[in-house]
Amino acid sequence: MTEKRESTMSEGLAVQVFRSLAEIPAGFGPSVGAIGNFDGVHRGHREILSAVVEEARSLHAKAVAITFEPHPEQYLRPQQAPPLLTSLAERMRLLAGTGIDAVAVLPFDEALAGLPAREFVRRILAGALGIRGLHEGHSFRFGCGAEAGVKELRELGAEFGFAVYVHDAVRVHGMEVSSSAIRALLAAGDVRRARWMLGRPFAVVSSQARGRGIGTRLLVPTVNLAAYDGLLPGFGVYVTRLKVAGRAFQAVTNVGNRPTFGEASFAVESHILDFQPVEMDETTPVELEFLMRLRGEIEWPSPEALKAQIFKDVARAKRYFRLAQPPAAGF
Repeated sequence: MTEKRESTMSEGLAVQVFRSLAEIPAGFGPSVGAIGNFDGVHRGHREILSAVVEEARSLHAKAVAITFEPHPEQYLRPQQAPPLLTSLAERMRLLAGTGIDAVAVLPFDEALAGLPAREFVRRILAGALGIRGLHEGHSFRFGCGAEAGVKELRELGAEFGFAVYVHDAVRVHGMEVSSSAIRALLAAGDVRRARWMLGRPFAVVSSQARGRGIGTRLLVPTVNLAAYDGLLPGFGVYVTRLKVAGRAFQAVTNVGNRPTFGEASFAVESHILDFQPVEMDETTPVELEFLMRLRGEIEWPSPEALKAQIFKDVARAKRYFRLAQPPAAGF
């Protein structure tokens, strides 16, 4: 079998990515790891992964994150599965920035969903990865039908020769950090508290909507994002930062149906405040960071009333950027 190696980069850091058990080379371990979906790679995830890296370095072992694609909820309950905070590509980039050495992305399919907890430990953790230490949150569950928790994991660790460390939930400003809590905050438009939990502004990565005739340069101060199937904040108007082609622009963004102009037409439309023409086409990645919510979406009595409100939104956004200090991590 030819060994397949893939790597991803984040701020000069390289991490190996294995897309299946078959891609993990023989004799990969010893390793220290954590298992999770890592959606958002939020502060709680990063605290656990920091402990993984620290222990791995002390043992001269490899630090590895074990995750799944698709998200188990998307496979098991697709109609109820929530939209994700991060795409797989963005999750890989964020995981690479934690200092780990490798990510094992296990295809979540019928075979993995039906794998008993003991077999998961025997085949994947002890067998393929040579795990010597495993770090998990207190609510972690695994195995067919989520049959096992941290108690069973510790028992299996003793049997297969690895230690298990259980971490309490991270709390920020009195709130327990979790991916589901962040999703709820974003659904309510609360990008400020979501930012506390993430440790960075919530952002989406997409591209310019097609069919707007932009050619190879952006020559107007308005950017509409292409259709995006990940999570977006609740309808409203936000202070944002738009990153494109190596540039970062101050912007005001409307997320919603633009009801003032008649028939609903959903869009994520950003007006750039400090606009300069920039080289791009319809495939150029666009990253949009949500910094503060200005207001909800309102159906105004006339386009003139909307225009007057837009002037107020722009003035508030400019004041935000004028007063903003160089941001500390996540604040």
